[in-house]
Amino acid sequence: MRPLTASEIRGNWASLLLPINQDDSIDYGRLSAEIDFLIDCRTDGIYSNGTACEFFTQTEDEFDRVSTMVAERCESAGRPFELGASHTSPQTTLSRVRRAASLRPGAIQVILPDWAPVGDDEAIAFFSRLAEAAEGIGLVLYNPPHAKRVLTPPVFEKLRRAVPSLVGLKVYDGPASWYAQMRDRAEGLSVFVPGQHLATGVLQGASGSYSNVACLHPAGAQAWWRLTQTDLPAALSLEHRVVAFLSRHVRPYISEHGYCNAACDKFLAAIGGWADIGTRLRWPYRFIPQEEADRLRPLAREILPEILPS
Repeated sequence: MRPLTASEIRGNWASLLLPINQDDSIDYGRLSAEIDFLIDCRTDGIYSNGTACEFFTQTEDEFDRVSTMVAERCESAGRPFELGASHTSPQTTLSRVRRAASLRPGAIQVILPDWAPVGDDEAIAFFSRLAEAAEGIGLVLYNPPHAKRVLTPPVFEKLRRAVPSLVGLKVYDGPASWYAQMRDRAEGLSVFVPGQHLATGVLQGASGSYSNVACLHPAGAQAWWRLTQTDLPAALSLEHRVVAFLSRHVRPYISEHGYCNAACDKFLAAIGGWADIGTRLRWPYRFIPQEEADRLRPLAREILPEILPS
């Protein structure tokens, strides 16, 4: 597809999740069916190799195969897509960006180098080299709260001015003062906030979300995005229930039981039951048992019928 501008990267984007067999291999058959389902849901976009796709566990051959599957299916169906090219090594990220660019996605997502935290000048040098490798395709910075360095609005502005190819951000949001700074400092960038804060983000001027709520159900998350465009008070009311459900029934698996974020993303998909993905993560990461998802599914449908219709 043609490269997307910042203004075109908006709405509810669904993450690809990685189905894992008991022998720790990727189940490409189940992955193929998942891609087809996401396309059929007609979300505003699909992206690969974020946290939920366990980019940090993939070999380079696996990365290429997953990226190619997403690109070919989405291109054929005419659906917008981004390819994640993240890696903890900047050299490997650069190589992944070059290969992702050859598949002509709408944009390419990357994290900052994640062993030794980078300074401002190093971040600019990093993105400048990636921009050359991306061959005109825009870059999206994935800067989650657990990154070695979480950037502030003034640094986003510095990056935006230095690297025009930076078109978007995937970040954790903050209070109203944070949004005010971002409206000033990140003008001209697509700013995506966490899925559970979608309505608040729209109210404050965000562009959309690379959505964990889409892990729960991509079609339900897409319906919520449409609601933010037609009835924002109702969308904000739904957000209160989404946040309450996640805080009470999902977040404790991270804060109290020590599971990683990818485990909770797959757990949400298992609760939603919309595809045969499973909760299993690749070694050495622990995963939440499927039985826990089965237990919570009726409660999720009761609390969030707009997201999870019975």
